[in-house]
Amino acid sequence: MDLKTQKRLASEILKCSPQRVKFDNDSVKEIKEAITRADIRGLIIDGAIVKQQVVGTSNAHANLVRSQKRKGRQRSHGSRKGRAGARLEAKSAWISRIRRQRLFIKTLLSHNLIEKPVFKTLYRKSKGGFFRNKRHIQLYLDEHSLIIKKEDK
Repeated sequence: MDLKTQKRLASEILKCSPQRVKFDNDSVKEIKEAITRADIRGLIIDGAIVKQQVVGTSNAHANLVRSQKRKGRQRSHGSRKGRAGARLEAKSAWISRIRRQRLFIKTLLSHNLIEKPVFKTLYRKSKGGFFRNKRHIQLYLDEHSLIIKKEDK
């Protein structure tokens, strides 16, 4: 029972691959008798010849990973693709660091723990990238004894 011609005609009419054309087992006899395009079109309308849907890629796994990432999961070393600089831009890291340092220096000044000239030097040093973090500023102040003690006032 060779239905190669019918399959080819149906695929041309349905505008798809012959592999996607499926014949109904109950109406194989009618399909075998169909020799013209009009006959094939009639069988398509009747539902004897059907175009099978394309098998796509499921999005379920991607959705699961996306929901996990929203919760803050999958951030460890095995999940990382790209350098540390690609994940956290150097400029944004610098901005957050300098903002923290400047806020810390301003609070020291507002609480009268440092004098204005010391504030200015600390501000300039932090701008130049001298301090690594807030702790480094604290160490610098302790080493150079720049913090005004309560009894000194």
